[in-house]
Amino acid sequence: RPAGDLDGRDPPVGHQAFERTLKRFEAKYPKAMACLAKDRETLLAFYDYPAEHWVHIRTTNPIESTFATVRLRTNRTRNCGARETTLAMVFKLLQSAQKNWRRIKGFGKLELVVNNVPFRDGEQVNDQSDRIAA
Repeated sequence: RPAGDLDGRDPPVGHQAFERTLKRFEAKYPKAMACLAKDRETLLAFYDYPAEHWVHIRTTNPIESTFATVRLRTNRTRNCGARETTLAMVFKLLQSAQKNWRRIKGFGKLELVVNNVPFRDGEQVNDQSDRIAA
């Protein structure tokens, strides 16, 4: 399951799949694999967030679908009048699109993320070493 290994369900398996991918394609695509190897930490950074958020973080282009309707409407109505009219139309389109947005999974853990609480492999890290030293 090469593509499914990086699906985020099992961090150690994801890291192993990353290594296998680098080895498998290194001879054919050396520059691309060197780039991936260089950016490994960044590419696998989603493991440092709550597991519930992984599906949202790994989304390739979350803004694209939001603005697809707006782009379609503004392209269809090229000369829709003044700037204020266009802004009002865009606002109403986004307001109606908002009704279909899904709430982020693990919404309650956003406060932890904002407050820089560390996570490893999707689980909150409780730093026991500080408590023992104190």
